[in-house]
Amino acid sequence: MEQLKLNNGQTIPQLGLGVFKVQDAGDLKSAVAEALKVGYRHFDTATIYHNEEWLGEALAESDVPREELFITSKVWNNNTTYDETITAFHESLKKLQTDYLDLYLIHWPSEGYNEKWRAMESLYNDGLIKSIGVSNFEKPHMEKLMTTAKIKPAVDQVETHPYFQHKELNEYLKSMDIAHEAWGPLGQGKSNVLEDPVLVKIAEAHDKSVAQVILRWHLQRDIIVIPKSVHAERIAQNINVFDFSLTDEEMSMIASIDKNQRGSGDPNDEEFLKGTMSRR
Repeated sequence: MEQLKLNNGQTIPQLGLGVFKVQDAGDLKSAVAEALKVGYRHFDTATIYHNEEWLGEALAESDVPREELFITSKVWNNNTTYDETITAFHESLKKLQTDYLDLYLIHWPSEGYNEKWRAMESLYNDGLIKSIGVSNFEKPHMEKLMTTAKIKPAVDQVETHPYFQHKELNEYLKSMDIAHEAWGPLGQGKSNVLEDPVLVKIAEAHDKSVAQVILRWHLQRDIIVIPKSVHAERIAQNINVFDFSLTDEEMSMIASIDKNQRGSGDPNDEEFLKGTMSRR
């Protein structure tokens, strides 16, 4: 597994397993067991996924030492104050059956994110979180955060895939020494990206699946990826992407198919953000 060094000196496995929308305990536990078996050590969840407890159980039942694992969770939008964020964090810690998190993120740039960040800085300084970051933040959100932040985010986790490449944000994050992490790296099944003829051609040339080509493309952009699957074959296939490389020409070919096509919520949509705050 390749590792990326974050701006605070910590390292993060560049590929992990996401568990978004995994709403069955058995499915999640079997997926985690399979992932651990084939070499995954990085697992990404969130309070709003309502599966932190199952992930905690699955990891506790394994024989992998805690120090070999990288666990991420996220504070949800209904927590808007310093105290609420501290409480939410400790609830996540308890569910995940661990003494610390490797990475804790603000899930969306909704109301109160500067106060949430202040709480996360405190947890970081107390040694309860190895790295802190954000999710779904674009440049204006990051600039507003940095007006009060004392610690720079280590990671920004945003929707990124070949039809929504976030090129400008990627360059901005590189200039800020903030790691770019992709959620929905395979397009979430909401577009026909896995059937794109450019990607199919490249996959055939490497005797790989289109999904493997997409994941390799992310890795070569220095992006962290967390593909989600509960199927053993795909879990194994998704990590089998470190034995080939895409050429500069192939990287350019993939760059050319960008449609700026967002598949999920827009962090610039204030009404959308307000609507999320009533969810629990």
